[in-house]
Amino acid sequence: MSRGPRRALSALGLALGVLACSKPRDPILDCSPAKDARPICGFHNPEDLALLPKAGALVVSQMGAVDGAKPGSLVFFDLARESIGLAFPPPSGELSPARPGWGDSTCPGPPGAAFSPHGLDLAIRPDGALELLVVNHGGRESIEFFEVSDSRAPSLSWRGCALAPEGALLNDVAALPDGGLVTTKFLSKSHPTLDSLLGLLRFGTGYVLEWQAEGGFRKLPGTDAPLPNGIAVSRDGETLFVDVYLADEVRKISRKSGELLGTAEIASPDNLNWTADGRLLVASHNAPMNEIVACGDVARGQCPFHFSIVVLDPKEMKGVAVYENAGPPMGAGTSALWIGNELLIGSFAGDRLLRVTLPEWVLKSLAGS
Repeated sequence: MSRGPRRALSALGLALGVLACSKPRDPILDCSPAKDARPICGFHNPEDLALLPKAGALVVSQMGAVDGAKPGSLVFFDLARESIGLAFPPPSGELSPARPGWGDSTCPGPPGAAFSPHGLDLAIRPDGALELLVVNHGGRESIEFFEVSDSRAPSLSWRGCALAPEGALLNDVAALPDGGLVTTKFLSKSHPTLDSLLGLLRFGTGYVLEWQAEGGFRKLPGTDAPLPNGIAVSRDGETLFVDVYLADEVRKISRKSGELLGTAEIASPDNLNWTADGRLLVASHNAPMNEIVACGDVARGQCPFHFSIVVLDPKEMKGVAVYENAGPPMGAGTSALWIGNELLIGSFAGDRLLRVTLPEWVLKSLAGS
């Protein structure tokens, strides 16, 4: 047997050993605050978040299952009233037809009842409309396009889709200023468990795909990585920021050439979002892999594992943790937004969002950094 296959088998054996140690952990069932952190319960796996500033509300991706076996939904969360309202599937059950110029012309129609959202991104389209892009696993693997009404009574209207390449499992999505998008293909549908195991040993399991209305999807150079997760794009569309979950780093990559422009060492980075002042908020998982895997067994309450929220300077690629927690009131943070003096944090495995009031010294240090 050559060195390559021997190395792969050895890596697979070690990774299986890691995952064999996983076991269900006691979830957090209490919904009480702790110091400056206050949980808002009543959600279902609120994995990713986007802010509607005019509405004073969040769009929240309530993830079902990555394999599409369980449906999910998109909801609005009113920040002042702390109320949750269904956004999609629409409460009325009525779905609008596709609109030309939104998504791929071959989109077969709206997603069905199996709709299961994952990563999302909110952006202004070249025509001025407000667009929400959503990774969907339910019924089909796709990017779904929604038009957003950012008003006191916000609403979503489905406008189109782009079906993922055959066999790809997508994770996160980011809009490009020219109307296209980029998305992370993190695993293969045909062998996701094997990919995950090999990714633990730093074998590449995925890459970044770019989609354009003319030409569809194409793989971007220089983006192969072990479990690429969250993704963000610079304002000019030239630079990608990719969370490489199983390499413990955020990579800064030229979108055109694939050149690696910098890295930041951050433990198991999940989603990342832009702050108002042009920095990135990165959710980092600080727990052993067996604890993270075990969160898939949490049926009620909240996963407890240790996470951090890191503010990352995209120029210097240096980060500082501004919040971290393990156990109550919430673990397993996956996405964060910085709004005023608060962090709003979502999770992939639980029933709550977390509202964290940042202490004055943190706000001052961030303002001066």
